[in-house]
Amino acid sequence: MPVGNGDTGGLNLGRTFKSEVIAATRGLQAYRRNQCKMSQSGGDLHTSQYLSWRKLHLSRAKLKASSKTSALLSGFAMVAMVELQLQTPVTIPSSVLVVFAVITTLLVAVHMLALMISTCILPNIEAICSLDAISLVHESPHERLHWYIETAWAFSTLLGLLLFLAEIAILCWVKFYDVNKTAAWSASVVLVPILFIFLAFAIHFYRSLVAHKYEMTVSGIRELERLKEQIEQGDMEHNRVNGVNDMLSSGVHIV
Repeated sequence: MPVGNGDTGGLNLGRTFKSEVIAATRGLQAYRRNQCKMSQSGGDLHTSQYLSWRKLHLSRAKLKASSKTSALLSGFAMVAMVELQLQTPVTIPSSVLVVFAVITTLLVAVHMLALMISTCILPNIEAICSLDAISLVHESPHERLHWYIETAWAFSTLLGLLLFLAEIAILCWVKFYDVNKTAAWSASVVLVPILFIFLAFAIHFYRSLVAHKYEMTVSGIRELERLKEQIEQGDMEHNRVNGVNDMLSSGVHIV
């Protein structure tokens, strides 16, 4: 009986020690996260390291959106091409079929390229983002592969969506050419203003984004100039004080 009580006490002691270790580890992780947040909310917001950290999260969001959009739209294009059934006496003009084949191939190829770029780069960025450590931001390849990320973003959102709209228009012609040509013309007429609205929004969005970046850059340059003036004034005051001290010391030596 005493041996059994000793074993039970040892097990309880081991469980208590394990729970204390787990609690201490969680507390240390929470402390590190709080320290990281405090450093991000303080005076480190204007450092190049924090700017690179923000670019890291922006690149991560772009790659996630590109991968999801490209996988979805390329799947729709493949299903549309596979499920399309043509009648044995083909009455559709060969030019329409050629345009349909070219647009479908371009649509799938563009989205597959964007998906490949996102799939290759995103795991390397996710590995750094999951650590919540700004000091490790230089280990992420988002700065070096910036143009690849922007290419995937442009292919998936701009060029890929334009090709998808063209795919819808040509698919309506292939589907309704033998049934009712009015339906095909109606689809084309409806898609034309949508295409113009899409292009207008894309141009307005990119112009607004460029204007916002320009304003942020100008404000940063002004802040740097203000800091430069403050540093120069501080240096001038320091030199003036040193000159006065030198004059006083030389006067004392003359006396």
